[in-house]
Amino acid sequence: MAGLGLWQVPNPLLPSLHLLHTISVLERYGWCKSLDVDPMGRLCMRGAQTLLEKTGYVTPDARHRAVDHMHTVLAQADVHMPFYAWNDLPGRTFPHVKALLTRAADHAHTIGD
Repeated sequence: MAGLGLWQVPNPLLPSLHLLHTISVLERYGWCKSLDVDPMGRLCMRGAQTLLEKTGYVTPDARHRAVDHMHTVLAQADVHMPFYAWNDLPGRTFPHVKALLTRAADHAHTIGD
């Protein structure tokens, strides 16, 4: 986590910042589908969130709210499935994932979360 420029003693983040840090984790370690962590150490969106939670950068409650923000953004695009299923769809790319996380972070920030 220090390689990402995050503090050694973490302060749990608001959902909006957690979503942006999820992007940083995926950029640093790589993104994958189907597995939280693949054999090469790449992470899916849920795996990156788990890493941030286990290292103290997000509380379970703030992580849950971040997931709600992702689902809100997906629903606005008429996508009605869990974000991790959306992550695994054929044709899904990291730019799509990064755009979803960015839009969800913007949404969360707009409502003060």
